[in-house]
Amino acid sequence: MRGFVAVDLGASSGRVLAGRVGGGVLTVSEAHRFVNRPVRVGGTLHWDVLGLYAGVLDGLRAAGRVGGSPVSVGIDSWAVDFGLLDADGVLLGNPVHYRDARTDGVSEQVYGRVDAADLYANTGIQHASFNTVHQLVAASGTPQFAAARQALLIPDLISYWLTGVAGTEVTNASTTQLLDPRSGRWSSAVMDALGLDPGLFPPLRLPGEAAGALTAEVLAETGLRGPVRVTAVGSHDTASAVVGVPADGSRFAYISSGTWSLVGVELDAPVLTEESRRANFTNELGVDGTVRYLRNVMGLWLLQECMRYWDRLGRPQSLERLLDEAAQVPALRSLVDAADPAFLAPGDMPDRIAAACRRAGEPVPETPGEMVRCIVDSLALAYRGAVLDAQRLAEHAVDVVHIVGGGALNTLLCQVTSDACGLPVVAGPTEAAALGNLLIQARAAGSVTGSLADLRRLLRETQPLRRYEPCGDAGDWARAADRLPV
Repeated sequence: MRGFVAVDLGASSGRVLAGRVGGGVLTVSEAHRFVNRPVRVGGTLHWDVLGLYAGVLDGLRAAGRVGGSPVSVGIDSWAVDFGLLDADGVLLGNPVHYRDARTDGVSEQVYGRVDAADLYANTGIQHASFNTVHQLVAASGTPQFAAARQALLIPDLISYWLTGVAGTEVTNASTTQLLDPRSGRWSSAVMDALGLDPGLFPPLRLPGEAAGALTAEVLAETGLRGPVRVTAVGSHDTASAVVGVPADGSRFAYISSGTWSLVGVELDAPVLTEESRRANFTNELGVDGTVRYLRNVMGLWLLQECMRYWDRLGRPQSLERLLDEAAQVPALRSLVDAADPAFLAPGDMPDRIAAACRRAGEPVPETPGEMVRCIVDSLALAYRGAVLDAQRLAEHAVDVVHIVGGGALNTLLCQVTSDACGLPVVAGPTEAAALGNLLIQARAAGSVTGSLADLRRLLRETQPLRRYEPCGDAGDWARAADRLPV
């Protein structure tokens, strides 16, 4: 058994986890957790990336105290956001948050330069106003962008600070709407159409490739004993989470359930049809040449923002009690479209959900329990639609749905998802992204061997899982979908 460290940066918190892998053993424990709190300055919402980096250093120090110096470190995070560096490799301001309003109206500029159908045919990425390509167009013309010589996605920026070596990991690069998923290379056609310099991003890396080693400065700061290499993993957290899906065979759908829910299937090749584009499915590259064919669903953000709102009003709620209350509310009482852009920004989520119910002619939730039931049912209905559409568009049948990430702990959500999809749901592991991160590091180091199927077998043998079977009338969910506006 050898020690590895996974840095997993999420939209609301960052974590550093220490793992042991080898000899049929796969364990993970949290060494350090820190808050990831966006900061609004001068009307712009930023990530506090220096605070995140300090949290990573603290985590490496803590991991070293627990298990000694690791063999390697791997980094994963959310997608699309980036930091700009000047000619000396110095960061030009804190990265802008994807929920910032700077991309409002930018889609018209993007599609004025490259046709939406052509953009999808070249990149396979769904339309989203916060995609990297929209952010780059929004930034162009600013003094900061004029001074920029490189753009580093968030996990690549942290890796650069740890090693002094710049690179772009391909699973996250594929989310930028600038990469061709067929070749795994940058799309010169898209970059030319948008007037973007192909040299803005450093060379591409594949998961499992070396990304450098911790610098002497980092070793001194963390107390680790070198050499400690940094290994490129599936640096988009969903890419690592899909590695961490304990599937047996290929006929599965997955839901990576956290702040966002990513719902889809794993394929060998992208689906670039016009029907796929209109269904807003995305083709993101995965580990070992796979494609994550999925749809973004708003996810547990809806519940998180409700709880934050109630807390600000001085009415803090217990999640356990809320879910118990929600379970007593009749199924499908109130529904909203979980993909409604009105839910994207932070703020008074209960009021916005109530307003959406009024617009759709749905009963307005009056208690926190009814509000949570509305969220859970609406998410499950969105999951059902994504699983059905993925099977149809990709011609890829599934027999089971795997829920990984924090949502795997939500027993009501897991059961209702099984009911909605009419399929068994296997919940767990909750630490799928960290486990997928660790497994790719361990395979690169020779501590484990084999294909994704072999790595997933180790997950099934070592991780606690829970199975849910569908109950109720599946026709109720088909009829419920007709209640929402197209």
